[in-house]
Amino acid sequence: MKKLIFKFFLLTFFTILILIIYLSIIGIETNRLNNQITKNISKINKDFKIELKKVKLVLDPINFQINAKTIGPKLKYKRKIIEIENIKTKILLKSIINNNFSLSNLEISTKSLEVKNLISFLRGINKSTELLILENFIERGYLIADIKIEFDKNGNIKDNYKIKGFVKDGKINFFRKHQFRKIDFIFDVENKITSLKDVSFNYNQLDLFFKKLIVKNLDKHFLVNGEINNKNLILKEKAIKDMLNINFLNIKKINLNSENIFSFKLDKKMKLTNFKLKSKAEINELILLNTLDLKNFFPKINEEINFRNHKLEIEYGKKGLLINGMGDIFLQNKKDKIKYFIKKKDKNLNFNSTLEINENPTLIKFINYEKNKGSKLTISIDGSKAEDDKTIIKTFSLKEKKNIIELKNIILSDENKILKIEKVSLNYLDKENQKNKFNIFYKKDKYFLKGQFLNANKLLDDLISSNNKKELNFFKDKVQMNINLDTVRLDQEFQVQNFKGNLTFFNNDTLNANLIGLFPDNKKIKFTVNTNGTEKITTLFSDRAKPFVKRYKFIKGFEEGILDFYSIKKDNVSNSVLKIDNFKVQEVPVLAKLLILASLQGIADLLTGEGIRFTDLEIKFSRKKNLTTIEEMYAIGPAISILLDGYIEAEKLVSLRGTLVPATTINRTIASIPLLGNILVGKKVGEGIFGVSFKVKGPPKDLKTTVNPIKSLTPRFITRTLEKLKKN
Repeated sequence: MKKLIFKFFLLTFFTILILIIYLSIIGIETNRLNNQITKNISKINKDFKIELKKVKLVLDPINFQINAKTIGPKLKYKRKIIEIENIKTKILLKSIINNNFSLSNLEISTKSLEVKNLISFLRGINKSTELLILENFIERGYLIADIKIEFDKNGNIKDNYKIKGFVKDGKINFFRKHQFRKIDFIFDVENKITSLKDVSFNYNQLDLFFKKLIVKNLDKHFLVNGEINNKNLILKEKAIKDMLNINFLNIKKINLNSENIFSFKLDKKMKLTNFKLKSKAEINELILLNTLDLKNFFPKINEEINFRNHKLEIEYGKKGLLINGMGDIFLQNKKDKIKYFIKKKDKNLNFNSTLEINENPTLIKFINYEKNKGSKLTISIDGSKAEDDKTIIKTFSLKEKKNIIELKNIILSDENKILKIEKVSLNYLDKENQKNKFNIFYKKDKYFLKGQFLNANKLLDDLISSNNKKELNFFKDKVQMNINLDTVRLDQEFQVQNFKGNLTFFNNDTLNANLIGLFPDNKKIKFTVNTNGTEKITTLFSDRAKPFVKRYKFIKGFEEGILDFYSIKKDNVSNSVLKIDNFKVQEVPVLAKLLILASLQGIADLLTGEGIRFTDLEIKFSRKKNLTTIEEMYAIGPAISILLDGYIEAEKLVSLRGTLVPATTINRTIASIPLLGNILVGKKVGEGIFGVSFKVKGPPKDLKTTVNPIKSLTPRFITRTLEKLKKN
């Protein structure tokens, strides 16, 4: 009996063991559990329906559970269907024994799904705005995912669900302007954390790559952080404008490598806050279209400014924006070096930069400075920009060997006009190899210019030709300046000492001036300007006329002379009188041509040889914009006298007419005044006074001259001659 019982238990044991082994290895297929699985699926959403084929059951005796798997089910939501590769689940033996069937988990593996169809399916479950937007923008893409869900004792889904998979060949189109193509990435979703890896896509013809992107759901907001790495990323003009919406910089091309770490918060209303960025970039090439008017400083400046081989670090966060970089810059024909640092927090901006120029030229025209060939020039700037749009330049300096130009504490308006400069120090050799050493400093609402040397040769040329108006238009408000210079050089021959006085100017216009200096032989020079309402009176007196007259290129060999100039300007019209006494001219090409045409060869030879002396020259003229009207120019001398009038339209037209008379005729005329009628008419044909009338007309570079002998002088000529002779 005992043996029989033992054999029965032994047989039963082996039967059960074989059954367990069979169920554990091979399992069985059945559809008896389909209803129970369907009920549990419906717990996720009551409108979920699942179409199941036979379920294969495999026993897990160690964990006292059954592993169930079904192939090719279909998940339905109303009329929308998602095809599934397979579904796996674990059923506790305890729940079957207790007739309380429940799933401990679900593992769902999808087939390749179209992303657009999946979103449409999800929209049927969740009517969120985000899904609607995605459905409208997504055009293409395929997704494969593995989903793991665990259930608690009550059959509710736990928060430890996991979704893994990848997306291939995605395409998103935002308003036909922003197109994302070839979107590929691996995703991993766990409860409140979504992780994307190896995200690659093509944006507006650009291939971009995200190393990783992690999104954490913190209930009230999302925390997003990630890494972006790109090599040889090339952005051209259109892509830059589309992506960055930067038009004011006129960027034509960027080629760069970059490593970027970023993070930000995103609330439920899609508002972005707390953005942080750390970036290291190598700019292989950056091309900017040059819109700066810097020709007067960099004469060979390019139409495009090229940055190459730049190391760039960017940090953005609580400290604001930090940019630190250095590299090569092709501002002109050859390579220069530039370093820069920018810090921006709120509306305050701090910056400093250093530019090293080696082989390229550099000019500052209005102070006649030019960098020497082969020497290194360092330009440094350190400043800030505040909320009120004022820019403060703490220091601005140019250093080239012993040449130093330095400015301190410059305050600029929002129009980049100077409101105030605390100090300017200049110590340099100019283009004429002349020493300039002086300072300008601000004190009690006034500027003071003091120093040892100032070469004013180029400044006088510019003032006469009016070429420096734009260059000197720096200050926004009226400027008062006290001047005290030991030596002012006028040209290679003349210099003035103890040059002192006061000057007031505004917007390129001198309002008031009272300046006086002495030539080495104690001869005087004085310049005054007085503005009273709408009328401005200007005077210049110099015991040496040559340093001013010689600047007019059509006059050569000017010697001696005293200059006296007087002008009244009102309503933008100036009326002036220029007088020069006791001078000699060696060559005036137009005048020499007139003398030759009039067959006065002897006087013409004097004009191109030893020169002709004049005792008096007086010019009365008016000027309005580019038109100069010569009301009268009269010159008298021992050999010749001239009277003319006409007009000159700057760079367009010259029109002059007048009378030229040898001095012998004038003397005879004056000596014969008591019998003026007989002399003018003459007792015989061919007798009487003679001279030359002339006309000069045409463009400045192509003047046409005509000469006609005259029988008698005009009463005007005789009157002016008598006035001069009487005065002398």
